[in-house]
Amino acid sequence: MLSFEEILKGCVKNDNGCKEMMYKSFYGYLMGIILRYVKNTSDSEELVNDTFIKIFKHVGNFKPPKHPEELHKTFKGWIAQIASRTAIDKIRSSKTQFYVDDLTENEHPVTAVSVASDLHVNDILNLLNHLPDTQRLVFNLYEIEGFAHEEISKMLGIPESSSRVYLTRSKNKLRTLYLNTTVNSYKKNG
Repeated sequence: MLSFEEILKGCVKNDNGCKEMMYKSFYGYLMGIILRYVKNTSDSEELVNDTFIKIFKHVGNFKPPKHPEELHKTFKGWIAQIASRTAIDKIRSSKTQFYVDDLTENEHPVTAVSVASDLHVNDILNLLNHLPDTQRLVFNLYEIEGFAHEEISKMLGIPESSSRVYLTRSKNKLRTLYLNTTVNSYKKNG
């Protein structure tokens, strides 16, 4: 069995066996990332494959960390970024433009959201899938990927204030969806 470092070196050398091992090792991980952005399963499968094409094309550009024990974690971060950008590009190309309301942040103040710790990952993904595309995209970029509103506005070609509004709306909608899910679950089980 090859080590991760050996598999990575094999991918740099364009070894098909190493590429296959890499694909099998990270397919599920990348699918999880892509599913945060797109709802359609066939689109997500296509995007994962597109991501792997980019990974294999640019794997020689990957900069390994100074400490070998951080290699796997650093690589996962690198491929996660490729996956999220691939999904964003797909969303951006499928929409001619993002529709921005004339709302200001003052009309939708930022509010704190607390999410119960007993939510399962699939429950959270299901709630995210109920958000409108732009809200889901901004939520993922800000809350999950850690981008700043300034970066999001550049990526999506929207004003920074609109990014904040979309984030606030997504949090409010998630809160409403969560509360409805919890109430319905309580009625059903209680």
